[in-house]
Parts: sequence; structure tokens; C-alpha cells
Amino acid sequence: MQDSPVKVGHMLLTMVDPHRGHEVAYNRWYERDHFYAGCLVGPWLFAGRRWVAPRALKALRYPRESALAKPDVTAGSYVAIYWIHADRFDEHREWAGQQVRWLYQNGRGFAARTHVHTLLYNLEWTLYRDADPVPIELALDHGFAGMAMLAVRRAPGVSAAAVDAWWRAALPPAIAGTPIATCASWSAVPQRGAPMDIPVVDEPERLRMHLFFLDTDPLRTWHRFETLGRELAASKLGEVVFASPWLPTIVGTDTYTDELW
Repeated sequence: MQDSPVKVGHMLLTMVDPHRGHEVAYNRWYERDHFYAGCLVGPWLFAGRRWVAPRALKALRYPRESALAKPDVTAGSYVAIYWIHADRFDEHREWAGQQVRWLYQNGRGFAARTHVHTLLYNLEWTLYRDADPVPIELALDHGFAGMAMLAVRRAPGVSAAAVDAWWRAALPPAIAGTPIATCASWSAVPQRGAPMDIPVVDEPERLRMHLFFLDTDPLRTWHRFETLGRELAASKLGEVVFASPWLPTIVGTDTYTDELW
């Protein structure tokens, strides 16, 4: 098989903080119920993965005053990411809207949490380090040791194509021979109503989410993402509005729930 017919085209990304004192309860509710009942059992959503940022990783985030994470850049302890099949976005979104309302109406929500950033995205491009890489469709199942997230807002009057061209020039030398295996760039989908309190994203048309999948703990390579942020700012094309390293959760355990704050 030279080209798989399974293609990711869209992503659901949800970044959340459990309320203090509810960390274990939230982790178990999300992992043992909502991850499946709210997402994976739905049509055309074919992969999902949860990630966590203990306080040691939150300390590396930048910028300190974030336009994405409120009240400051340390907000957001868990992020869940899901792949939606290409050209099936509307079918999945219709199901998801009905399903989440049914779950909340039947007592299967979780009130003791705060949504920091929850948004749907469209895949724009993927860049790989290796000639024969783990394809993006398999990235959530591969077992990568870490992930880095760089949310970028392009400057007023700057086109998305100009910023994409900057990334395509900057990334190959930045990731060659490093633990950074993949970068995927995503454009924001305009929001619509939800049964929970989800922050409104200002000017979503200027926002791009970049996810980097790593072969090692992000602590070992975070300096590379700090450099990318500085270089992008120097280009005047845009700026990083939220940058965070993440570890994969250890499924079936409460590991890291006592390290969030």
C-alpha cells in the first residue's frame, strides 16, 4: 500500500483544568467515560490521545501573558486531541452536538472543571523529519514520548500563506537530527454554541495551532521551541500566543494528578 485511504482532515482539541480537589475524579470521569462516550464512539472520529502538563512543564510555557490561556499561561492541565476523518467533518459535528447534550442531560457531565481552550481545527499541512515517517494519521496511536504545542497568531495584514512559507523554511533545519518527528499545522474552525462554558476565541481566522510530536521527553528539546518562538517574533509575521510541552497520560492510572499545581 503506497497511500492509505484513511486521512485525517480535522481535529478536536480541548484543554481543561479540573477544579482543585477534583483532580482524580476528573481524570477518571474523562478517561473512563467521556473520552469514549463523548468522542470515540462517534462517527468518523478515529483516534484520540490525552496529554498532561505537570507543574514542572507548565513552568516552561510562554508567553507569560497568553492571549489563549486565561488567567495566565499556566492554565490548562490536560489536553485531549482527536482526529476526524477528512471530508466527514459535518457528519461528525452533527453527531457530537447531539451526543454531548444527551450526556449532560443524563448526568454524565463533570461540572468541577474549567475549559481553557476548546476548538475544532482543520489540518492545513504536515511536515516530517524522516523520509519514511510515522504518518500523522497514526500519531495519536504511535506512543510518542511527548508533544509540544505552539499556538500562533499572525500579525494584522499578514497572509496565512506568508506565515506558512516561514514555517516551511524554518522547520526542516530546526528538526533535522532531533527528537522532533512531526509538525502538523491546523487552522481554527469558527465556534458555535455548546452546553458547557467554553471561552470564545478572538479572531480565530488569524490563529494557527501547531502540534509537534516528540520521540523523547519534551524537557530534553524544549529549548528548540523557545528558539522557534523568538525567530517567529523577529520575523514580524506573527507571534506565539501559547506554547506548552506535554506528556502523554498513563492510561488507567492517576499518575500526575498530584503534580498539576
